[in-house]
Amino acid sequence: MAGNSQRRGRRLTSKAGAPKGTGGKNKDSLAGRGRTLPADERPWHKAYSGTEKLPQRTAWKQDKERRAAAEEGRAPKIGQPGTKDTTWGRGGGRGVPTAAKGRGGKPTAGRSGPRVSPGRKSNPAKDSPELLVGRNPVLESLRAQVPATALYTAQGIDVDDRVKEIVRTAADRGIAILEVGRAELDRMTGGVLHQGVGLQVPPFAYEPFEDLVTAALEQAAPLLVALDGVTDPRNLGAVIRSAAAFGAQGVFVPERRAAGITATAWRTSAGAAARVPVAQVTNLTRSLKACKEAGFVVVGLDADGQTDLYDLEAAVGPLVVVVGSEGRGLSRLVGETCDLTVSIPMVSDVESLNASVAAAVTLAEVARRRAVEA
Repeated sequence: MAGNSQRRGRRLTSKAGAPKGTGGKNKDSLAGRGRTLPADERPWHKAYSGTEKLPQRTAWKQDKERRAAAEEGRAPKIGQPGTKDTTWGRGGGRGVPTAAKGRGGKPTAGRSGPRVSPGRKSNPAKDSPELLVGRNPVLESLRAQVPATALYTAQGIDVDDRVKEIVRTAADRGIAILEVGRAELDRMTGGVLHQGVGLQVPPFAYEPFEDLVTAALEQAAPLLVALDGVTDPRNLGAVIRSAAAFGAQGVFVPERRAAGITATAWRTSAGAAARVPVAQVTNLTRSLKACKEAGFVVVGLDADGQTDLYDLEAAVGPLVVVVGSEGRGLSRLVGETCDLTVSIPMVSDVESLNASVAAAVTLAEVARRRAVEA
């Protein structure tokens, strides 16, 4: 009817409106969720070629693809398990190159840290419980009496000797053992490859700094380690492990702009964090001055240090070894507070060593000198 087409206020466009795209909404939702693993690094994908144990489900997928390919007369589209190293980021530090010459250096190549499933990212609250994951880290932590509140195991987990000991030890200690779906454990761990087990640990209980110093001075050969702005918890865990190995009585770190004892640090320390007291201090410079007043000699690791490590005569007395950050080394105020700076002699053109490696080398030399003097 002509009347309808001529009326005022008539609709000239469709009610549904023009079709719309997502406007990048889906892309934005993935921001900050980490890289997507290639197929050959995904244990659940038939293209998996990693060096870690092949999951039973993945082995079944690959066998199914082999049979299908044989029937169709083509090459199977599967991975080659054991041909690609996927063990980086485990406590041994594989894939982390050497970087420091007495100064904590920042790795410039290679990969570090746990592999993360696509689209997952973990942001635990600062004071919330954390999960230690992986069969070896969980087992070592239980052996070292790391405080724990719950043990999570994935349903259908492939039980080996480590899992048996983990469950038995947790039961003996009265730790709650909870079986959850693998997808739920993936969510709880933030996508980190957990090998079917996760140990929930409460927030770390730091030692008061004054008690740390007092306890060290009661020993025949007082030795402490201080970290100046080390932000990688793996480096912190490795330094704690070296401190335990070479007889240091404690480690102290700043509260701000530095790594604390997280699940990653627990795991890297291989249980040493349960044996070596760790303190957090508000002001590192002030704490180093307090150590000097208590009779310690404070030495900082620096690539341009005035003293060669092998000429460090102060190693046999009360000593505080200060390790700089991964990138900038010792801060200006901390460097000025040190009684002397020490460099690690090197025979090659390598610019520097990783912070934790530099600490281990220094502590080993201190232990050697003390053993000779004893």
